[in-house]
Order: sequence, then C-alpha cells, then structure tokens
Amino acid sequence: MSRGWRSRIVGTVIVVSTGLTAHIGGQTPAKTPSSPTPRTAWGDPDIQGTWTSDNMINVPFERPAQFGDRRFLTDEEFASRVRENDKWLADANAERPVMPFAKDPAANNAPRHWLERGQNPSRQTSLVIDPLDGRIPAMTPEGQQQVAARQALRRSRGPADSYEDRSNYDRCLTRGVTGSILPVIYGNGTDIRQVPGYVVIRNEMIHEARIIPLDGRPHVGADVRLYMGDSRGRFEEDTLVVETTNFTDKTAIGPNGGGAIHSEALRLVERFTRVNDHTLHYEFTVDDPVVYSKAWTVALDLATTPNYQIYEYACHEGNYGLANMLSAARAEEKAGIN
Repeated sequence: MSRGWRSRIVGTVIVVSTGLTAHIGGQTPAKTPSSPTPRTAWGDPDIQGTWTSDNMINVPFERPAQFGDRRFLTDEEFASRVRENDKWLADANAERPVMPFAKDPAANNAPRHWLERGQNPSRQTSLVIDPLDGRIPAMTPEGQQQVAARQALRRSRGPADSYEDRSNYDRCLTRGVTGSILPVIYGNGTDIRQVPGYVVIRNEMIHEARIIPLDGRPHVGADVRLYMGDSRGRFEEDTLVVETTNFTDKTAIGPNGGGAIHSEALRLVERFTRVNDHTLHYEFTVDDPVVYSKAWTVALDLATTPNYQIYEYACHEGNYGLANMLSAARAEEKAGIN
C-alpha cells in the first residue's frame, strides 16, 4: 500500500543528511520555557513552526518492567540508545531494515532512506509518564467487555472479509488526534500556525488539520461525533491547552491510531509548551471513565530540524493496496485456500 512514500523520500533524505552531529539532546524534558517565550504580533505565546517527533522513535509507549517507576535512562543506558541511533543513521542507505516495533517486519522492508530517525534521541523510558510506572491504568469492567467483544468479532472474521476489517490507517481515513503526532517510522511532521483567535495544527500523516478556536465558545452538540473530535483551546500562561471532546469510538490512543481503545466519552487534554527555539514539549491526558479506571498522561518533546518540511501525503492517489488485499482474499476463497 502506498503510504505517500514517493513524496516523502526527498524530505527524509534531507532530515538524515542534515547532520550526524554531537548529541545535544537527551536532557530531561523541561515543562517550562528556558527563556522568555516569544509572542505573536497580537500577544499570544508563539508556538508556530514545523515540529517532528522523530527524536522519540526509540521510546516505548509503555514502560518496560525493568525500569520500574524510573522515567529517564541512566547515562549508561542512554549511551547505548545513542549508539544504536547513530548506527541506524550511519547506515541510513542500507536496504530492507527490520523495524523493532513492527508487528509484521516484512511490511516495513523499505530502504532506510525512506524512513526517519531523530538526531538526538530522548532519555525517556516510556511515553506514558502518569501513572508513575509508565503503564496504562487498569480498564473498567465495561472497558474489558468492549475489548473482549472486539476480539470476539475479530476472531469471527477473516482479515479482509470487508474493507471494514482493515484499520482506519490502512483505509487512509485517519490516525486520530494522538496517533497523528506520536512517533512512527516516517511522516512525523506537525505544522502549527497561529492567527488572532485561532491555532491551526496540521499533521503530515494522514493530512489532518485542526482549526482550534480560542474564544471560549462551547463544544458542538453531543450528537456530533468526529474521528478527530471537537477541539477548543486557551492559553494558560505560556502553554496552549487544547480540550477535545465529541469523539467517535472508532479510533485509538497509540502510534498510527492503533493501540489503547477509548469510548465516545473520551475527553482529551493536550498541552503545548515552547521550551526553546528548537523544542516544543507536548503532553496529552486521556480521561475516559467508561474505559479506564483513572486518567493517564503521555509526554514527548517535538523538535525542529533544519530544512525539515512536511510533504504531500498522497495516501489515496495510486493506492491499490486495499483493493489488492480484498481481491486477493476473494481469490483465495474461490481457490479454497484458508
């Protein structure tokens, strides 16, 4: 399936080639600006720019057990992560890489110059920072029932009985709010622009754009449900706070819009804080009492990279992947292949 790779190759080469530089990253992410936050012409904190989560690619979503409640790597552990990252960057033109987080490694056997990796990996041991163990909280009984029902439905069907058996990502529909920013193998750009009374957040993949009003207007009516929800923003000192409601239950909280499920009751609170010219600290809190026993928070730093640009994500144009999966499944059925 075309993931817009052809239009992304040039951008990725630029990102990789702009420097195997000395590591200036890996510091404890700051939640407060290290210098006065610049202002727009109308006085709002200026968080504009093209940002990428590439530096966070090596960080697990949930914390591996060996780290316990420790949020950051030791110097020795971090040095190992840096060495692995440097090796990947130095070998950026190698063919057919195996990405460790891929459920199906064969699906990502593209030349490495199509893919991305940040120059300054993070010290974080997980993207989830609250609860303290870096793990998603226990589900409610209703949440467990929802998971069981989805699993039962999946077991009752083939992987391509219908287009609806494929993910929103496979279908080029959406990755949801969080999935559009969390780091994956490529396409991690987020462009933020501001005008008086509004903030615009545009994601590279799958070409999502949220126009977020700052004037205190109420959310739309409860009967309106959207993949990306209904967002309202405000500034709290130097931090942009975005509250989003009115979700469907058809997206999830994780890379590429997969992972942790949520219900229509989800209330998502995002915080964007400009730390310095090159770093935007990003946090989101998942508050869904229908599915989770308590709220939980994810944090990561977004970075600027010289010459990094958002490229067209041509997911539908020339995309025969979904049609091929469905037609191949029908051919297997006709041939009696299980």
